[in-house]
Amino acid sequence: MRVLITGGAGFIGSHLCDFMLEKGHDVICMDNLITGSTDNISHLAGKKNFKFIEYDVTEYIFIEGKLDWILHFASPASPIDYMELPIQTLKVGSLGTHKAIGLAKNKGAKFLLASTSEVYGDPLEHPQSENYWGNVNPIGPRGVYDEAKRFAEAITIAYHRYHNIDVRIARIFNTYGPRMRPYDGRVVPTFINQALRGEPLTVFGNGNQTRSFCYISDMIEGIYKLIESDENYPVNLGNPEEMTINQFANVVLDLIDSDSKILYKELPVNDPQIRQPDITKAKNILNWEPKVSLKEGLLKTINYFKKLYDNRK
Repeated sequence: MRVLITGGAGFIGSHLCDFMLEKGHDVICMDNLITGSTDNISHLAGKKNFKFIEYDVTEYIFIEGKLDWILHFASPASPIDYMELPIQTLKVGSLGTHKAIGLAKNKGAKFLLASTSEVYGDPLEHPQSENYWGNVNPIGPRGVYDEAKRFAEAITIAYHRYHNIDVRIARIFNTYGPRMRPYDGRVVPTFINQALRGEPLTVFGNGNQTRSFCYISDMIEGIYKLIESDENYPVNLGNPEEMTINQFANVVLDLIDSDSKILYKELPVNDPQIRQPDITKAKNILNWEPKVSLKEGLLKTINYFKKLYDNRK
Protein backbone atom coordinates (compact mmCIF):
# COMPACT_ATOMS: atom_id res chain seq x y z
CA MET A 1 0.00 0.00 0.00
CA ARG A 2 0.95 3.65 -0.38
CA VAL A 3 0.04 5.48 2.82
CA LEU A 4 -0.03 9.14 3.88
CA ILE A 5 0.36 9.68 7.64
CA THR A 6 -0.43 13.22 8.77
CA GLY A 7 1.22 14.12 12.07
CA GLY A 8 3.73 11.41 11.20
CA ALA A 9 6.59 13.03 13.11
CA GLY A 10 4.62 12.98 16.34
CA PHE A 11 4.61 10.37 19.09
CA ILE A 12 2.02 7.89 17.78
CA GLY A 13 2.46 8.94 14.15
CA SER A 14 6.18 8.16 14.08
CA HIS A 15 5.64 4.68 15.56
CA LEU A 16 2.96 4.14 12.93
CA CYS A 17 5.47 5.13 10.22
CA ASP A 18 7.86 2.46 11.56
CA PHE A 19 5.14 -0.17 11.67
CA MET A 20 3.88 0.52 8.16
CA LEU A 21 7.40 0.43 6.73
CA GLU A 22 8.05 -2.88 8.48
CA LYS A 23 4.90 -4.23 6.81
CA GLY A 24 6.42 -3.30 3.44
CA HIS A 25 4.21 -0.31 2.67
CA ASP A 26 5.31 2.98 1.10
CA VAL A 27 4.93 5.79 3.63
CA ILE A 28 4.57 9.55 3.13
CA CYS A 29 4.96 11.32 6.46
CA MET A 30 3.48 14.84 6.64
CA ASP A 31 3.98 17.15 9.63
CA ASN A 32 4.32 20.90 10.23
CA LEU A 33 6.52 20.17 13.28
CA ILE A 34 4.57 22.42 15.66
CA THR A 35 4.52 19.58 18.19
CA GLY A 36 6.16 16.81 16.14
CA SER A 37 9.92 16.43 15.70
CA THR A 38 12.21 15.14 12.98
CA ASP A 39 14.14 13.40 15.78
CA ASN A 40 11.28 10.88 15.84
CA ILE A 41 11.79 9.94 12.19
CA SER A 42 15.51 10.67 11.64
CA HIS A 43 16.26 6.94 11.63
CA LEU A 44 14.02 6.61 8.56
CA ALA A 45 15.96 9.12 6.46
CA GLY A 46 17.25 7.57 3.25
CA LYS A 47 14.79 4.69 3.16
CA LYS A 48 13.57 4.36 -0.43
CA ASN A 49 9.95 3.77 0.56
CA PHE A 50 9.77 6.67 3.04
CA LYS A 51 9.24 10.35 2.29
CA PHE A 52 8.88 13.29 4.70
CA ILE A 53 6.99 16.45 3.74
CA GLU A 54 6.98 19.43 6.11
CA TYR A 55 3.52 20.88 5.57
CA ASP A 56 0.47 22.28 7.35
CA VAL A 57 -2.51 20.03 6.60
CA THR A 58 -4.97 22.87 7.16
CA GLU A 59 -3.87 24.08 3.70
CA TYR A 60 -4.74 22.37 0.42
CA ILE A 61 -2.89 19.02 0.27
CA PHE A 62 -1.37 17.83 -2.99
CA ILE A 63 0.24 14.41 -3.31
CA GLU A 64 1.39 12.99 -6.62
CA GLY A 65 0.38 9.47 -7.55
CA LYS A 66 -2.02 7.03 -5.97
CA LEU A 67 -2.83 6.72 -2.28
CA ASP A 68 -4.41 3.69 -0.68
CA TRP A 69 -4.79 5.06 2.85
CA ILE A 70 -4.70 8.41 4.65
CA LEU A 71 -4.09 8.08 8.39
CA HIS A 72 -4.95 11.44 9.95
CA PHE A 73 -2.97 11.88 13.18
CA ALA A 74 -2.12 15.58 12.90
CA SER A 75 -3.09 17.48 16.05
CA PRO A 76 -1.67 18.89 19.25
CA ALA A 77 -2.48 16.23 21.82
CA SER A 78 -1.59 17.39 25.32
CA PRO A 79 -3.24 19.94 27.65
CA ILE A 80 -0.20 22.24 27.45
CA ASP A 81 -0.34 22.12 23.65
CA TYR A 82 -3.96 23.00 23.25
CA MET A 83 -3.78 25.68 25.94
CA GLU A 84 -0.90 27.33 24.05
CA LEU A 85 -2.20 26.51 20.55
CA PRO A 86 -6.00 26.77 20.79
CA ILE A 87 -6.62 28.11 17.28
CA GLN A 88 -4.20 25.65 15.66
CA THR A 89 -5.87 22.80 17.56
CA LEU A 90 -9.32 23.82 16.31
CA LYS A 91 -8.06 24.34 12.75
CA VAL A 92 -6.30 20.99 12.40
CA GLY A 93 -9.34 19.14 13.77
CA SER A 94 -11.71 20.95 11.43
CA LEU A 95 -9.92 22.36 8.36
CA GLY A 96 -7.16 19.74 8.56
CA THR A 97 -9.62 16.87 8.68
CA HIS A 98 -11.62 18.44 5.83
CA LYS A 99 -8.49 18.71 3.68
CA ALA A 100 -7.27 15.21 4.54
CA ILE A 101 -10.56 13.43 3.90
CA GLY A 102 -11.09 15.56 0.79
CA LEU A 103 -7.79 14.17 -0.49
CA ALA A 104 -9.05 10.66 0.31
CA LYS A 105 -12.15 11.37 -1.80
CA ASN A 106 -10.01 12.70 -4.66
CA LYS A 107 -7.65 9.71 -4.58
CA GLY A 108 -10.23 7.03 -3.91
CA ALA A 109 -8.30 6.24 -0.74
CA LYS A 110 -9.49 4.88 2.58
CA PHE A 111 -9.33 7.19 5.60
CA LEU A 112 -8.55 6.64 9.27
CA LEU A 113 -9.19 9.36 11.84
CA ALA A 114 -7.20 9.40 15.06
CA SER A 115 -9.88 10.53 17.48
CA THR A 116 -9.60 10.53 21.26
CA SER A 117 -11.18 9.56 24.54
CA GLU A 118 -11.54 13.31 25.11
CA VAL A 119 -14.71 13.24 22.98
CA TYR A 120 -16.31 11.81 26.14
CA GLY A 121 -15.26 14.89 28.14
CA ASP A 122 -15.67 14.45 31.90
CA PRO A 123 -17.81 11.34 31.52
CA LEU A 124 -20.97 10.52 33.43
CA GLU A 125 -20.80 6.94 32.14
CA HIS A 126 -18.17 4.52 33.44
CA PRO A 127 -16.44 2.79 31.75
CA GLN A 128 -16.92 4.67 28.49
CA SER A 129 -18.40 2.78 25.55
CA GLU A 130 -18.65 3.99 21.96
CA ASN A 131 -22.40 4.56 22.42
CA TYR A 132 -21.83 7.25 25.08
CA TRP A 133 -22.26 10.78 23.69
CA GLY A 134 -20.04 12.52 26.22
CA ASN A 135 -20.15 15.37 28.73
CA VAL A 136 -18.14 18.20 27.18
CA ASN A 137 -17.94 21.92 27.97
CA PRO A 138 -17.58 23.46 24.49
CA ILE A 139 -16.26 26.80 25.81
CA GLY A 140 -14.05 25.43 28.59
CA PRO A 141 -10.24 25.48 28.29
CA ARG A 142 -10.18 21.88 27.04
CA GLY A 143 -13.06 22.49 24.61
CA VAL A 144 -10.78 23.42 21.71
CA TYR A 145 -9.41 19.86 21.63
CA ASP A 146 -12.59 18.04 22.61
CA GLU A 147 -14.78 19.83 20.09
CA ALA A 148 -12.17 19.71 17.32
CA LYS A 149 -12.12 15.92 17.60
CA ARG A 150 -15.90 15.69 17.86
CA PHE A 151 -16.21 17.76 14.68
CA ALA A 152 -13.55 15.58 13.04
CA GLU A 153 -15.64 12.49 13.79
CA ALA A 154 -18.77 14.20 12.44
CA ILE A 155 -17.20 15.20 9.12
CA THR A 156 -15.58 11.78 8.75
CA ILE A 157 -18.93 10.05 9.09
CA ALA A 158 -20.58 12.63 6.81
CA TYR A 159 -18.06 11.84 4.05
CA HIS A 160 -18.67 8.14 4.63
CA ARG A 161 -22.44 8.54 4.34
CA TYR A 162 -22.61 11.02 1.47
CA HIS A 163 -19.46 10.25 -0.55
CA ASN A 164 -19.07 6.54 0.32
CA ILE A 165 -15.54 7.07 1.66
CA ASP A 166 -14.37 3.93 3.46
CA VAL A 167 -13.45 5.30 6.91
CA ARG A 168 -12.20 4.16 10.31
CA ILE A 169 -12.37 6.10 13.59
CA ALA A 170 -10.01 5.17 16.43
CA ARG A 171 -10.93 6.67 19.80
CA ILE A 172 -7.51 6.58 21.41
CA PHE A 173 -7.20 6.52 25.20
CA ASN A 174 -4.06 7.47 27.16
CA THR A 175 -1.06 6.02 25.33
CA TYR A 176 2.57 6.18 26.45
CA GLY A 177 6.04 5.07 25.44
CA PRO A 178 9.30 6.27 23.88
CA ARG A 179 9.20 9.48 21.80
CA MET A 180 6.76 11.28 24.05
CA ARG A 181 7.96 14.82 24.61
CA PRO A 182 9.50 15.24 28.08
CA TYR A 183 7.65 18.45 28.88
CA ASP A 184 4.33 18.08 27.08
CA GLY A 185 2.36 18.13 30.33
CA ARG A 186 1.00 14.59 30.16
CA VAL A 187 1.24 12.56 33.30
CA VAL A 188 3.61 9.78 32.13
CA PRO A 189 6.54 11.93 30.90
CA THR A 190 5.93 14.50 33.65
CA PHE A 191 6.15 11.99 36.51
CA ILE A 192 9.09 10.11 34.99
CA ASN A 193 11.14 13.24 34.39
CA GLN A 194 10.32 14.72 37.79
CA ALA A 195 11.35 11.48 39.48
CA LEU A 196 14.58 11.24 37.47
CA ARG A 197 15.50 14.78 38.55
CA GLY A 198 14.56 14.15 42.17
CA GLU A 199 11.80 16.75 42.02
CA PRO A 200 8.34 16.43 43.62
CA LEU A 201 5.75 14.70 41.45
CA THR A 202 3.01 17.20 40.62
CA VAL A 203 -0.44 15.74 41.28
CA PHE A 204 -3.45 17.91 40.53
CA GLY A 205 -6.43 17.74 42.85
CA ASN A 206 -6.46 14.98 45.46
CA GLY A 207 -5.00 12.41 43.04
CA ASN A 208 -8.05 10.18 43.17
CA GLN A 209 -9.00 10.86 39.55
CA THR A 210 -8.41 7.80 37.39
CA ARG A 211 -6.65 7.06 34.12
CA SER A 212 -5.71 3.96 32.14
CA PHE A 213 -2.45 3.60 30.25
CA CYS A 214 -1.83 1.73 26.99
CA TYR A 215 1.70 1.05 25.76
CA ILE A 216 2.51 2.32 22.28
CA SER A 217 3.14 -1.10 20.65
CA ASP A 218 -0.30 -2.31 21.76
CA MET A 219 -1.90 0.87 20.40
CA ILE A 220 -0.18 0.55 17.02
CA GLU A 221 -1.33 -3.07 16.74
CA GLY A 222 -4.89 -1.99 17.54
CA ILE A 223 -4.79 0.76 14.93
CA TYR A 224 -3.54 -1.66 12.28
CA LYS A 225 -6.23 -4.21 13.13
CA LEU A 226 -8.80 -1.44 12.81
CA ILE A 227 -7.39 -0.58 9.37
CA GLU A 228 -7.77 -4.22 8.34
CA SER A 229 -11.36 -4.41 9.61
CA ASP A 230 -14.58 -3.29 7.91
CA GLU A 231 -15.80 -1.16 10.85
CA ASN A 232 -16.70 2.39 9.82
CA TYR A 233 -17.87 3.67 13.19
CA PRO A 234 -15.81 4.61 16.28
CA VAL A 235 -13.82 1.97 18.15
CA ASN A 236 -12.24 2.54 21.56
CA LEU A 237 -8.55 1.64 21.71
CA GLY A 238 -6.92 1.71 25.13
CA ASN A 239 -6.07 -0.29 28.21
CA PRO A 240 -9.06 -0.97 30.50
CA GLU A 241 -6.85 -1.36 33.60
CA GLU A 242 -7.79 1.75 35.59
CA MET A 243 -5.82 3.33 38.44
CA THR A 244 -5.77 6.57 40.39
CA ILE A 245 -3.13 9.19 39.70
CA ASN A 246 -1.85 8.62 43.26
CA GLN A 247 -1.39 4.92 42.54
CA PHE A 248 0.35 5.70 39.26
CA ALA A 249 2.72 8.15 40.95
CA ASN A 250 3.76 5.48 43.43
CA VAL A 251 4.36 2.94 40.64
CA VAL A 252 6.71 5.42 38.90
CA LEU A 253 8.56 6.20 42.16
CA ASP A 254 9.04 2.48 42.86
CA LEU A 255 10.34 1.68 39.37
CA ILE A 256 12.80 4.59 39.40
CA ASP A 257 13.66 4.05 43.09
CA SER A 258 13.22 7.77 43.62
CA ASP A 259 12.96 9.69 46.89
CA SER A 260 10.74 12.32 45.27
CA LYS A 261 7.67 13.38 47.21
CA ILE A 262 4.21 14.16 45.87
CA LEU A 263 3.19 17.80 45.56
CA TYR A 264 -0.54 18.47 45.30
CA LYS A 265 -1.79 21.41 43.24
CA GLU A 266 -5.19 22.78 42.27
CA LEU A 267 -7.12 20.69 39.77
CA PRO A 268 -7.36 22.29 36.28
CA VAL A 269 -10.79 23.34 35.02
CA ASN A 270 -12.85 20.50 33.46
CA ASP A 271 -10.13 17.91 34.12
CA PRO A 272 -11.83 14.50 33.70
CA GLN A 273 -12.34 12.64 36.98
CA ILE A 274 -12.57 9.18 35.46
CA ARG A 275 -11.20 7.63 32.30
CA GLN A 276 -11.54 3.94 31.42
CA PRO A 277 -12.30 2.47 28.01
CA ASP A 278 -14.85 -0.21 27.43
CA ILE A 279 -12.99 -2.22 24.76
CA THR A 280 -15.67 -4.88 24.23
CA LYS A 281 -16.13 -3.73 20.63
CA ALA A 282 -12.38 -3.90 19.89
CA LYS A 283 -12.21 -7.39 21.40
CA ASN A 284 -15.18 -8.64 19.39
CA ILE A 285 -14.51 -6.95 16.04
CA LEU A 286 -10.70 -6.69 15.99
CA ASN A 287 -9.76 -9.56 18.28
CA TRP A 288 -7.54 -7.01 20.03
CA GLU A 289 -6.67 -6.15 23.61
CA PRO A 290 -3.49 -4.79 25.21
CA LYS A 291 -0.75 -7.27 26.11
CA VAL A 292 2.07 -5.14 27.57
CA SER A 293 1.91 -4.79 31.36
CA LEU A 294 2.21 -1.34 32.94
CA LYS A 295 5.52 -2.29 34.58
CA GLU A 296 7.03 -3.58 31.32
CA GLY A 297 5.89 -0.56 29.33
CA LEU A 298 6.98 1.94 31.98
CA LEU A 299 10.47 0.41 32.26
CA LYS A 300 10.95 0.85 28.50
CA THR A 301 9.68 4.41 28.71
CA ILE A 302 11.85 5.23 31.73
CA ASN A 303 14.93 3.93 29.91
CA TYR A 304 14.11 6.20 26.96
CA PHE A 305 13.84 9.27 29.17
CA LYS A 306 16.96 8.29 31.13
CA LYS A 307 18.94 8.40 27.90
CA LEU A 308 17.49 11.81 27.03
CA TYR A 309 18.24 13.07 30.54
CA ASP A 310 21.83 11.73 30.48
CA ASN A 311 22.46 13.31 27.06
CA ARG A 312 21.38 16.70 28.36
CA LYS A 313 23.62 16.66 31.42
